[in-house]
Amino acid sequence: MIGLGMRAGERPSPQEWLALLGASAGVVYLVSPGVSAPPPAQAALMLLAGVGWGLYSLAGKGQGEPTAVVAAAFARGAAYVVPVSLLAIPWLHAEPMGLVWASLSGGITSGLGYAIWYLALRDLSATRAALVQLSVPAIAATGGVLLLGETVTARLVAASVVILGSIAVGVLGKRRGAG
Repeated sequence: MIGLGMRAGERPSPQEWLALLGASAGVVYLVSPGVSAPPPAQAALMLLAGVGWGLYSLAGKGQGEPTAVVAAAFARGAAYVVPVSLLAIPWLHAEPMGLVWASLSGGITSGLGYAIWYLALRDLSATRAALVQLSVPAIAATGGVLLLGETVTARLVAASVVILGSIAVGVLGKRRGAG
C-alpha cells in the first residue's frame, strides 16, 4: 500500500516511517516462532492475506458509495466461489442450514466490515491506511482471547502495546504537526 501510495505522489513523514517500522516489528514479534506463535506457513499465509487486503483497499478507495462497491465485489467473487463450492458438495460434511447461515453471516458481517473500511478510507492516505491495518493481528489475537478462551501471554501484551502504540504515534502525531 505504501509503495503504491508513493507511486501516486504520497510521501510518508519520518514519524510515519518510524510508526510503520515499530508496528511492523510488533507484528513480527507477535507471530515469531514460539510456543504461542503460529507456524511459519500459516504466518506467511496471513501476510499474503494482508497484502491482498491492502490491494483490495486501494482498488476500492474512492470508487463510489462503499456499500455498492462492496456488493459489486461480492457478486463478482460469488461468480467464482459458487460453482467451485457446488463441485465440492460430495466432499462436504456440513448441514445445509449450517452452510446457509455461514454464508449469510459471513456475507453480512464481512460486507458491513468492508463497507465501513471503505468509508474510513476516504479520509486516510495510503500510508495511514497501511498503518491502521497493522492493528488487525493484535485485534484478532485479542478476539481469540475474548471469544475463544485463548491465553493472554506476555508476547501478546508486549506485541499489542508496540503495535497499537506505534500506530498512535504515526496517526495522532501527524495530526498535531499538521494542525
